[in-house]
Amino acid sequence: MNIILHEPEIPANTGNIGRTCVATGTRLHLIEPLGFKLTEYAVKRSGMDYWPQLDYVRYINYADFLEKNPGAKIFFATTKAKRTYCDVEYGPDDYIMFGKESHGIPEEILVDNEEYCIRIPMLPGTRSLNLSNSVNIVLYEALRQQGFKGMELTGQLHELEWK
Repeated sequence: MNIILHEPEIPANTGNIGRTCVATGTRLHLIEPLGFKLTEYAVKRSGMDYWPQLDYVRYINYADFLEKNPGAKIFFATTKAKRTYCDVEYGPDDYIMFGKESHGIPEEILVDNEEYCIRIPMLPGTRSLNLSNSVNIVLYEALRQQGFKGMELTGQLHELEWK
């Protein structure tokens, strides 16, 4: 899977998303401008010691991303979509784009891709969810649809044993 962050603004969100990407084997695509430097403490702190393991690519803008990823199947997560993130089928090489925290994905991009726009249901009057929470919700649905391929599905206790 691939997660795209279009002009993210908050370093802690990107750090959290990076950690999720490492834990799920997902590549992170960062479209500039970023609202922070990747070397900032907040990115490293939220991404913990996972950041060096992160598979990520930076792009100077959306056009650069499209040029370097021709034919990419992209789903666009937005509060403006007509269908939910559960209404689509995700493939292992698909991309899911999320916009900046303050404005989301630019509407110019959304109107050109209406059939691939998805939303997370919320109560009326709610503006949006936290960006890192939104990425987790949609990414894990996509991974669930693929049977969590390659992921550990059971856990072990540290000191005791399950009965």
